[in-house]
Amino acid sequence: MDFQSLIVFLVIGLLAGWLAGRIMKGRGFGLMGDLIVGVIGALLGGWLFDLLGISLGGFFGSLVTAVVGAIVLLYLIRVIKKA
Repeated sequence: MDFQSLIVFLVIGLLAGWLAGRIMKGRGFGLMGDLIVGVIGALLGGWLFDLLGISLGGFFGSLVTAVVGAIVLLYLIRVIKKA
């Protein structure tokens, strides 16, 4: 992964974390929290979409994948915290 790809990945992660935070809690988690949730969500979303045979390309497709993964991650965290 070159430097430009890393920057794009981090920007997508930051946007995904912020969007997922807004959708699930109504607000974000701060810069670092959004970035961490988004990056982990991007990895989780990519894994889930691969399992389901879904392939989305481009910046928008990557963002959708990361947001879905981040929402799933936040949902799982909520379920674990309640248990």
